[in-house]
Amino acid sequence: MAKGKLQKFADMREYRNVIEHPYSIADNVEFPLAGNWNKEFFKNDNPIVLELGCGRGEYTVALARRCPDKNFIGVDIKGARMWSGATEALRDGLDNVGFLRTNIEIIDRLFAAGEVSEIWLTFPDPQMKKFTKRLTSSLFLQRYANILSQDAVIHLKTDSNFMFTYTKYITQVNALPVKECIEDVHNQEVVSDILKIRTYYESQWIERGLTIKYISFGLRGLNSFAEPDVEIELDEYRSYNRSKRSSLEARK
Repeated sequence: MAKGKLQKFADMREYRNVIEHPYSIADNVEFPLAGNWNKEFFKNDNPIVLELGCGRGEYTVALARRCPDKNFIGVDIKGARMWSGATEALRDGLDNVGFLRTNIEIIDRLFAAGEVSEIWLTFPDPQMKKFTKRLTSSLFLQRYANILSQDAVIHLKTDSNFMFTYTKYITQVNALPVKECIEDVHNQEVVSDILKIRTYYESQWIERGLTIKYISFGLRGLNSFAEPDVEIELDEYRSYNRSKRSSLEARK
């Protein structure tokens, strides 16, 4: 491990805006902030918004700047990447943003029922091999349902047509209310300010000629969800070792 990463991990352990609770300790150590994030961490009663798979934390910090009346938490397991956003937030005195280094698979252990008002999924790996790892799959929606408020919204912003199409099918098969669905965010005449945020990697996708897609939806108070039994056209490009196998092939 490079010295730079070691220093970043050391910094993260000292940062007041970072909480570390990975899967490796979750079974043995109680997480006291579940149900107490506003009281103990943010010291206010503002709505809590999560960005799952936040990477460098660019989107988390940008959202916090635009929405000072909300609390934002970037969630990822890779602390060295998260260091950038956490450092920027501390440097600029952004008190409405925090970071949680953990596995997204246990997110419902770290928040109480109804504690979260929104979830952002920004450019997640579409996981074309395994639907169980897809962040809008029925398994993850059930985890989200355990912590989301009744009128909560889930946002997906993606460069992957596969992920976008799959998520639309998820909403259809479960009759979930779609708030907004945009095929090409940056060629839309009218788009909200938060959708104009561009991360480092988003700019790369745009330069490669890829369109950025967005869909937001609610869970309609459900706590169990069905998987769509459909064949979805695979993305033609590969990035981050994305495989050209579909969810149906992965189930065989």
